[in-house]
Amino acid sequence: MSLILASSSPFRKKLLNKLSLDFDIVPPEIDESRKDNETPKQLVFRLAQEKAYKVAKTHSGLIIASDQVATLADGTGVDDAVLTKPQSHENAVKQLGRSSGRVVTFLTSLVLLNTNTDNIQTYIHTSKVFFKVLSAEKIENYLQKEQPYKCAGSFKSETPLGASLFERIEGDDADAMVGLPLIQLAKMLQKEGVSTLKN
Repeated sequence: MSLILASSSPFRKKLLNKLSLDFDIVPPEIDESRKDNETPKQLVFRLAQEKAYKVAKTHSGLIIASDQVATLADGTGVDDAVLTKPQSHENAVKQLGRSSGRVVTFLTSLVLLNTNTDNIQTYIHTSKVFFKVLSAEKIENYLQKEQPYKCAGSFKSETPLGASLFERIEGDDADAMVGLPLIQLAKMLQKEGVSTLKN
């Protein structure tokens, strides 16, 4: 059965390569806008499913889809702010300034859809990133070197330089922070008869 990654992310492609499986890439074209009154968890859960079902319209097999949302607690526990991809230096400066000395929560959704049986497995991984107190100079130096303008939260957790922004990270799957929870994915694939361990 074909294995398809429903993503245009080079980070997810690199992560899936770790499992040493043959797969195709089909980028899904969907509207990723947040709906009114949609919580971050509802958003990330919905987008992963929409990506999988969009690709299923033209391809068959086991479809892997994922999405990620970074949130910053507002201090009341009521309305967590979603940290988007900054797209510009100015927005990245603002995001890292807001995150300084605070906790950013990453929600990474995962979907495995079997188009032959319509069986769908879903999962959401939570990681917490505890930021150091960041000076304006440190933020500027980091952004000039990494330019993480297409990364949610304005940083790359997988690089040593990005990790230097943090006090610590809490979560049980380091790959989930980068964009694809491989530990859970391997379990899902096994339930579909696909082993990531070679005999």
